[in-house]
Amino acid sequence: MFKKFSIMAVAGLAVLVSPAPEARAGSNLAAGIAGAIIGGAIVHSVQKNKRRKTTRTYTRTRASSAQRQENREVQTSLNYFSFPAGTPDGVFGRKTRVAVSSYQVYMGYPVTGKLTEFQKTVLLTSYHRTIAGGVIVSQVAGSSPDGIRGMLKNTQQQMAGGGATYAAVTPQVIVQPVLVQPQAVVASATPAAGGFKMPSFGSAPGSSSMANHCNKISLITNTNGGFTNISSMQDPVFALNEQFCLARIYAIAQSEEMITKVQGVNAAQMQAQCETLGPAFKEQVASLSLGTRDQVIAKTSNMILSTGMSPAQLTHTAKICLGVGYRTDNADVALASTLILVTLGEPVYGELLGHHLLNGFGASQRNDLATQWYASANNALEMGMPAVFVPGQTNRPALIQAAVARLGTPSAATPVATTQSTGFVVPTFGNSSN
Repeated sequence: MFKKFSIMAVAGLAVLVSPAPEARAGSNLAAGIAGAIIGGAIVHSVQKNKRRKTTRTYTRTRASSAQRQENREVQTSLNYFSFPAGTPDGVFGRKTRVAVSSYQVYMGYPVTGKLTEFQKTVLLTSYHRTIAGGVIVSQVAGSSPDGIRGMLKNTQQQMAGGGATYAAVTPQVIVQPVLVQPQAVVASATPAAGGFKMPSFGSAPGSSSMANHCNKISLITNTNGGFTNISSMQDPVFALNEQFCLARIYAIAQSEEMITKVQGVNAAQMQAQCETLGPAFKEQVASLSLGTRDQVIAKTSNMILSTGMSPAQLTHTAKICLGVGYRTDNADVALASTLILVTLGEPVYGELLGHHLLNGFGASQRNDLATQWYASANNALEMGMPAVFVPGQTNRPALIQAAVARLGTPSAATPVATTQSTGFVVPTFGNSSN
């Protein structure tokens, strides 16, 4: 470019020093050459800027290795079910977005080009079930007009209560509780007047992971060839665990759908606010392991009244936080959210409290107290309240009732004080538009 510019400059100079008779013609020619030089410089500058802008446009944002791995798994699953996403490189480009949109069209989801957590769960679950093989996979692929893609609809129908078989996405390692060694207790030489010093042997092992629990349950369900029904039920606890894991999925899906409609607060901010429910409702959650249903509701009611929020705001917020608690494996948040919903007149959610007491998720294992919550939820359904979990399975309440009947007879519970708690501001994400 520089050489070209130099030749044109020399040519222009030669014209400028030409004899006088040719001055006018030379002047015109010089003007033309000068214009060409300036124009060439401008074009060169524009092209250079264009290259710079193009370079900036295609700069890619780095993703964490964990996110890249998850993205690769999504791309692999999309390719497997004939939604071409290109090379599984962990980067969501145009091909992947088009593949996601095609998947959403096929499944009947809103077409956005971006997967929600629920849509991703259906995709990855279907993929892992299919590559694992088995009789069910062969039957679905053989009977579906879409072939192996039928596994996607099979999983989707299961989550919608259609009775298909559902298995976990990926088995996770179940963390074994760490045994805490007893610590020496140093007795106080002068205990407080009228007081009693409790011995301390360290903290109890942490609550089991609900996600790991449900992965294990789902794998066993898949091995058994489907969910337990009343006629095939041998272990009532396992039958109830299957229904708990289904309810957990529904709570997460409902929460994610509601989160997308909230303006001005992102998902991370909502999670942070929901996590404040656990400490704030600590006493109410603890009372689950000690008191009757009526006593726990009375205690929770006092706390709710102290917030000053409307029932509509609290209900909307609690449904969002319930899914957040299950998605993040935070039993305290899930229990606090459920207590709010039950206390505000949605007793069907009490089923979850029964599951938590049955398994010891965030509460003590108390079958006697669990049966009270199961019974109240079932009574609400019999009185005409709509089902909130797996509404398509009309025989589900009867299955839960039959399983609960085999757990034993509830015993008297220890009374719980109903002192009022104050000083906590419940997060609010607005009212539901429905």
